[in-house]
Amino acid sequence: MPNMRDTFLATAEEIVNTDQDVAIVLADISAAALAEAARRHPDRVINVGIREQLLVSTAAGLALAGLRPIVHTFNAFLVERAFEQIKLDLSHQELGAVLVSYGASYDMPMEGRTHQAPGDVALIDSLPGWYVHVPGHPEEARRLLLDSVPGDSRTYLRLSAQENSEPHLGVGLQTIRQGTRGAVIAVGPMLDRVLEAAEGMDVTVLYTSTVRPFDAEGLRAAVPGVADVALVEPYLKGTSAHCVADALADRPHRLLNLGTRRDAEVRIYGTLADHDLVHGLDAGSIALSLKEFFTG
Repeated sequence: MPNMRDTFLATAEEIVNTDQDVAIVLADISAAALAEAARRHPDRVINVGIREQLLVSTAAGLALAGLRPIVHTFNAFLVERAFEQIKLDLSHQELGAVLVSYGASYDMPMEGRTHQAPGDVALIDSLPGWYVHVPGHPEEARRLLLDSVPGDSRTYLRLSAQENSEPHLGVGLQTIRQGTRGAVIAVGPMLDRVLEAAEGMDVTVLYTSTVRPFDAEGLRAAVPGVADVALVEPYLKGTSAHCVADALADRPHRLLNLGTRRDAEVRIYGTLADHDLVHGLDAGSIALSLKEFFTG
């Protein structure tokens, strides 16, 4: 099966071939994969080169002209480098676009810290009115892209090299397994390792590929009364902690946040597995954290 990135590129090409109101804006990344689409639609498949601020500003101009832009590059450059343009050219102007990143928190460890962006979702979360999707499977990435193109929403779709074995195409918080001692929320590609980590534990496992808007009602329904909740995110630890706190503001609850580290900047190279271990996001580390939280 194609990975998330290849699935996105094939789907984006299908969309631009069939919808004359859609444009794709690139910053060299994946331009070769969309060369045929660019040949067919030179006015709607635009490569601005390695100019990521211009990438977002161009998308805003296309939106002003009535087109629906799909914007794509690595998230370190799309969100972090071009954040001012996202804030001013899209959010402040109330213009819609679908921003699609690849790289996740550390999907390219051999490229070094410059290509890592564990804080991207937290940055987007500082702007109101954005949809944020974090698919855990290529089929989810395709469905979320297809659902995001109609309309004029401001949407961030975060693709990753790490994937779950099966897709879950429902909306909101989906109950994967029931338990009585509390709930674990697995975001996107964290699901399979959370299920492995929680094996034998009497906890509910919830899954979501959409983190904004956050499914507060779904969480409240899953943890009636006093609640113990563990939040496992594939980016900066505690990014959605405020959403959980707001959802459970009227009832006693405890929250465990797992995600990429906030206490230190991780600059190692190595492999994805090495980074998982350093951040405590491998199945074994997650299991230790969950056992201490729910049974300690």
